[in-house]
Amino acid sequence: MDQQTKTEIEAAVFRRLLTHFDNHKEVQNIDLMNLASFCRNCLSKWYVAAAEERGESIDYEQARELVYGEPYADWKDKYQSEATADQIAKYNEVTGSK
Repeated sequence: MDQQTKTEIEAAVFRRLLTHFDNHKEVQNIDLMNLASFCRNCLSKWYVAAAEERGESIDYEQARELVYGEPYADWKDKYQSEATADQIAKYNEVTGSK
């Protein structure tokens, strides 16, 4: 497989992942962190870093809007629920936080 095709496939997979997350807004970021050690915000940070590595500039809020499909504050107001004590305990266990 040539590099261009590989890049196009990887881009398509990323778009599919974003669509999947968009279709499953009930899955909270803390759930993703507890299960996979990454979340939508991590993807946004990785997006910023990848852009910077290529000499491009995008700020974190712009990247989050790309990942969330709308401004993060709007998404948070509509879909983010308060973390439960169990979710927080698991997060602290996974991340080593207290």
